[in-house]
Amino acid sequence: MSNPDLNAIRAAAKSIYAIAQPTPLVPSPHLSRKTGVEVLLKLECMQPTGAFKLRGAVNAVLNLPTATRGVTCCSSGNHGRGIAFAAQKYGLRAVICMSELVPKIKVSAIRDLGAEVRIIGHSQDDAQAEVERLVATEGLTEVSPFDHADVIAGQGTIALELLTARPDLATLIVPLSGGGLAAGVAVGAKALKPDIRVIGVTMENGAAMHASIRAGHPVDVVEVDSLADSLGGGIMADNRLTLDLCSRLLDDTLLVSEAQIYAAMQRLYHEDRLIAEGAAAAGIAVLVNGQIRNIAGPVAVVISGRNVDMTRFTDIINGQDIQLGQTRLKGQPYTG
Repeated sequence: MSNPDLNAIRAAAKSIYAIAQPTPLVPSPHLSRKTGVEVLLKLECMQPTGAFKLRGAVNAVLNLPTATRGVTCCSSGNHGRGIAFAAQKYGLRAVICMSELVPKIKVSAIRDLGAEVRIIGHSQDDAQAEVERLVATEGLTEVSPFDHADVIAGQGTIALELLTARPDLATLIVPLSGGGLAAGVAVGAKALKPDIRVIGVTMENGAAMHASIRAGHPVDVVEVDSLADSLGGGIMADNRLTLDLCSRLLDDTLLVSEAQIYAAMQRLYHEDRLIAEGAAAAGIAVLVNGQIRNIAGPVAVVISGRNVDMTRFTDIINGQDIQLGQTRLKGQPYTG
């Protein structure tokens, strides 16, 4: 499988907008004052499925062979929803495999789109094993949530929109999980503006890509409950694309704590009036905590999705304690 490039990203941009949408890039006056550089928010939370994953899912489905019998994938929620949405549009069977860690709201949203859902085990690896069984026994076609050239190219369309709207952007901050989003944005952005900085952000517990980049090979991690649930999961032992692309093209990868994610979700709501899931708030956390050295603006932060359990979200914005598996996260009222 060849690496996606700028031409592949441009080709994706010509086809995906029948379903996926170009999204707004809006200023955040509060974050600009807080950080001392101009900060803009790329609102992928405004996609029809509530997350950027729709871009890559649509591009992958559009490029399937005409004889495809159906599609399957493992997912922490948002990719599965994107695949289910695209499959429904094009009349394909979709079977989405997820672990027990995926929030029920994301499972229900996928079922509502007519996809079959399989809940398998306590990790992405467990769900991936069921995907492989479906490919072998039922002839379904797998669409990886990240390590897939068409998925990466679809996510890379975000970079085209960013640099078309603001060619002067100096820094891009992108959530980092399996690397499909980060790789796609980095491929597109670096091709258009080689000196732009692209920084991946992930949670500190279970950060598979962060650990793998430092080790130089895929690293197994223990998956745990996190406010940034969509950043969970491994990168697969046979990773072919995203580890190489992220290793070469990301200028840095940074970690944020659950408490930092909590506070960033509060900040986006109270200051920018945005409902954002934990993964989408991770980039805000590194900004307000000054974790990026010698930051140059303008800065664009990808707000990757809004698919959060609203009961939990309401507790967060009101400063209530949150239960994450066996851990209780102490809440704090938002003070600005």
